[in-house]
Amino acid sequence: MRLGLIAMSGVRAHDPELTRLGLTLPGFVERNKKIASLPSLGLLTLAGMTPSSVEVQYMEVEDLAELDGLPGDLDVAAISSYSAQIGEAYALADRFRQNGIPVILGGLHVTAVPDEALRHADAIVIGEAEPVWNELIHDLQNGGMKPCYDARQEPFDLAHAPMPAFELLDCDRYNRLTVQTQRGCPFQCEFCASSILLAPTFRVKPVQKVVDEIRRVKSLWRRPFIEFADDNTFANRKHGKELMAALASEDIRWFTETDISIARDEQLLGMMRDSGCVQVLIGLESPSTNQLHGVELHSDWKAKQCDQYAASIERIQSHGISVNGCFVLGLDGADPQSFDDILNFVKSSKLHEVQITVQTPFPGTPLYRRLEREGRLIRPEAWEYCTLFDVNFQPSHMTVEELRGGLRGLAEQIYGDEMTRQRKRHFHAHLRTARMAQRNGRNRHEREAV
Repeated sequence: MRLGLIAMSGVRAHDPELTRLGLTLPGFVERNKKIASLPSLGLLTLAGMTPSSVEVQYMEVEDLAELDGLPGDLDVAAISSYSAQIGEAYALADRFRQNGIPVILGGLHVTAVPDEALRHADAIVIGEAEPVWNELIHDLQNGGMKPCYDARQEPFDLAHAPMPAFELLDCDRYNRLTVQTQRGCPFQCEFCASSILLAPTFRVKPVQKVVDEIRRVKSLWRRPFIEFADDNTFANRKHGKELMAALASEDIRWFTETDISIARDEQLLGMMRDSGCVQVLIGLESPSTNQLHGVELHSDWKAKQCDQYAASIERIQSHGISVNGCFVLGLDGADPQSFDDILNFVKSSKLHEVQITVQTPFPGTPLYRRLEREGRLIRPEAWEYCTLFDVNFQPSHMTVEELRGGLRGLAEQIYGDEMTRQRKRHFHAHLRTARMAQRNGRNRHEREAV
């Protein structure tokens, strides 16, 4: 049996004006490249646990475009997609099925709207796929595949995580590979469409398993750039420090997502620097406490951190770790002045990297349900607008056009040549000092190992 694992990639803004900006602004161009160049860790993980009796082929959707049709040697196709590209995924699934090839669909979007996905698949997976994958493959080989495999009853124990099939990749086509160290997040942000939708519990992967995966990647790519495909890598501080200690001798460069609280732990920051951390992506969302109230639904945690943002950014970057600060435009309470507020904060805080996105009502999120109740969705179920750059809701304190124009104007300033040069100059001063400290830390680690 030949199984094709097909990843949809390359999300782009739906708004033609933003697409034009993406072609002219270096910041947007770089982000487009990064989105497109990440392989699907979920599909590679499933490939790693597929029995040897099944021949597995990993493909990006662009590979199919080059074929000018469908691969003729598949017995079954499994497709994973972002919400923004789910329409294209459904169209591809329909083509496979019209040619007699059964289709399996899974992922965040399918979990959020399973009835919709079922119209385009022979089988869907709801929740995490690992607990049900062996059953699904067994049923497939024996001609009795069920329409739905629901894995939400019990969270998957990451101690049993299979080794992803990195060997299926052509590493030369990617600028980084992904490894997962944990799943879930202890916080619940209203707009978040992360793995908490698949299984709403926070879990960590045993450190040795993470190291084994990194060494497997290194066997294919001598000194790789690793992205930890986590929601919040250091939410469990003890696990995070154990991981940093284990990575200190692995000679890798890595990037991850976490929260601003790492700034309060100098020991952790030093360990991150010494283990090869290049950058952390942190969701700041807004420099205004008023706009942050209610974003984190458990304890209003985001709003309580706002006053420390600038000092925390400086502390993290002083260790030579670049902060990619993420801002969400159009939060409730944000008016046209909010764009200048973000611009001024970026300048004063000397953030090295900046990501600006539009508040996006993803399916299955508390935000989507609230905006739907309030009648503020412009195009319900128009998933092609779930790009993080397109506006598909009525803002509370400005017009839709003001939000669109604010995004364009802010992008032109933040990603312009002059501001980009200023951010790099400030950070590079920190980087020189941090590299010396990193060398000293590695030398100390080598002496202790002896």
